[in-house]
Amino acid sequence: MPTFSTLTIEQDAQSPRVARLLLSRPERFNAISHAMPGEIRAAVEWANANDEVHVIVVEGTGKGFCGGYDLVDTAEQQADHPCQQERYPWDPMVDYACMKRYTEDFMSLWRSPKPTIAKVHGAAVAGGSDIALCCDLLVMAEDARIGYMPTRVWGCPTTAMWTYRLGPARAKQLMFTGDVLDGRTAADWGLANLVAPPVELEERTMQLALRIAGVPRSHLAMHKMVVNQAMLTMGLEQTQMFATVFDGVTRHNPEGLWFRRYAQEAGFKAAIQWRDSGKPIPEGDEARALIRDIEARRGE
Repeated sequence: MPTFSTLTIEQDAQSPRVARLLLSRPERFNAISHAMPGEIRAAVEWANANDEVHVIVVEGTGKGFCGGYDLVDTAEQQADHPCQQERYPWDPMVDYACMKRYTEDFMSLWRSPKPTIAKVHGAAVAGGSDIALCCDLLVMAEDARIGYMPTRVWGCPTTAMWTYRLGPARAKQLMFTGDVLDGRTAADWGLANLVAPPVELEERTMQLALRIAGVPRSHLAMHKMVVNQAMLTMGLEQTQMFATVFDGVTRHNPEGLWFRRYAQEAGFKAAIQWRDSGKPIPEGDEARALIRDIEARRGE
């Protein structure tokens, strides 16, 4: 079996046609580190190269599926980073190159000729929702949560999967509010294929996986290719390009810079509490004035 630092993958002990990809950073709520996206791609490639495997189940260890990018250090630090450039002017192509690589790594789940199922307990939020929605199918616990709160400030979902999975009206509602859905609502909206009580999540996921695993690999690959081609024809790749560029803009425009400066001064937890509270986000000249005040207190 391959060895990774942020996840594990192996064939299910009872059902070797099912590969289990387990995000394994429980101490950080399986938050996305720099290494994780590439390791997801490598794990998917391993499963695709194994002729015995027919379907891949993606899940998280510990309290939830994935809490998003590991941003506490990134948001609070004052050193330069491709996705948080402190120098001015910022270079959007440096940001784009980094985030597009992550997006393409997540999309290995979508491109995989073998079907992928996200099994979600706890939270699949922010970048964690990107991982879940790049999977073909979504099975959620009733009390699980999925959403992209950083659309309120400092983020744009780079995979752009919300529109393709929910349709424009409901995607707009979530993007405009940053709200999250529980498993029941996700199923009602057609986002989750199945929803189950937490104690039945494993059983329901494996029932689906085993049903799929009985189909020949070639048939699964052809059926997936047909559906994926429809999404490509609708402009998925072009939409992801825009979304990834805009993600960088949200982190470097006045509102994004205010969020960074506030996180640097008050801490990331205080910044996300403001973001998620519903309080108006400072913007434009107000944001610029607050940035100047914070930088003056820091002696810049």
